Amino acid sequence: MARLGSWIEPFPEGIYVRPADAWVDPSEAKARALVTHGHADHARGGHGCVWATPETLAIMECRYGPQSAKPASYGEVVQLGEVEVSFVPAGHVLGSAQIVMEHAGERVVVSGDYKRRPDPTCAPFEPVPCDIFITEATFGLPVFRHPDTGTEMDRLLERLHANPERCVVVGAYALGKAQRLIAELRCRGHGDPIYIHGALQRLCELYEEHGVPLGEIRPATSASKEELRGKIVLCPPGALNHRWSRRLPDPITAMASGWMRVRQRARQRNVELPLIVSDHADWDELTQTLQELRPQEVWITHGREDALMHWCALHQIQARELNLVGYEDEDD
Repeated sequence: MARLGSWIEPFPEGIYVRPADAWVDPSEAKARALVTHGHADHARGGHGCVWATPETLAIMECRYGPQSAKPASYGEVVQLGEVEVSFVPAGHVLGSAQIVMEHAGERVVVSGDYKRRPDPTCAPFEPVPCDIFITEATFGLPVFRHPDTGTEMDRLLERLHANPERCVVVGAYALGKAQRLIAELRCRGHGDPIYIHGALQRLCELYEEHGVPLGEIRPATSASKEELRGKIVLCPPGALNHRWSRRLPDPITAMASGWMRVRQRARQRNVELPLIVSDHADWDELTQTLQELRPQEVWITHGREDALMHWCALHQIQARELNLVGYEDEDD
C-alpha cells in the first residue's frame, strides 16, 4: 500500500507534485509552477507557466514583468494531469491562497503563508479538511502570541497625537503590510493623508485597482518638513535608518512586524515604537488550525519547526519537517 501523499515529493527548492508535473512555490524557475502568493520568497519570475490567483499574477507582473499566466479564481477547480487543483483564501495578503490538491482519493492542502485574524485588505483564511496539511511555522513558538491589531493601531495614533510637531515613520514590508496598516488606520477613523516612500507606491496603486480602498496617499519625497508634522509616513524597513529618513521632522521611528515581539530586534533597528502586527499565524493560530483540521499528517515547510513538531506529537498527529530553502522571514 502506497504511503499517504506518496505522489508529492519535497525537494529543497520546492514541492513537486508528480502526477501534475508541477511545483508548488519553487525557489527556482520551473516549467510549471503553482504559486500561493506574491511575496518574493514564494513567487519568482522565469517559470514556463504559472497558476495562481489573478491578484497574485498581477503582483508578479508588477514585480517581474509579464508572466505566462494561468489565472485561477478562488474556488475554481483546475485539472493538471491527474490532479484536481483549486485555490482557497489564505488570509495572508491580497490574492494569497492555499493550494488544495486532490488525487487518488487523498486531499493535500499547502497553506503557503497564512493568518487567521481579520484583515481589511484580503479574503479571510478558509479551513479545508484534508489528509495532509502542509503548513508554515514562521512564528511557531509559544512566545509568539500577537496582540489585537486594533490595539496596536491605537498605540500608533496615541503617539502621533501626543507629538504634533513630529511625524511617525513606520517601517512596513512593501507588499501586504503597508497596505494593511493604511486600511487598519482608516478603520480606526484616521482620515488624514498618509505619506509613503516611493517604493510602496506601485503596490498601493495595485491594491486600489483590485478594490481595496486606502484613502488619500501622498508621496513623502515631495512633501515639505512642515507638511509632514503630525503625519504618518510609511517606508520599507530598510529605509528607516537610511539617509532618506533624515529629511523627516524629528521622526518617531516605528516598525510593524511580528518580530517586534523580540525586543532585541527592535533595538537592533533603533525602533522607538515597536508595533506587533503580523501577516503570519501566531502560535495559537497555528495550533488552532491544526486542531480544527485534524489532518492525518502535518508537513512543515519552514520556520520554527521543532516546537510545532513537538505539539503535533503530543496531540497524536504525525508530523515531518521539509527543510525547504529560500523562504525568508521578510520583515513581517
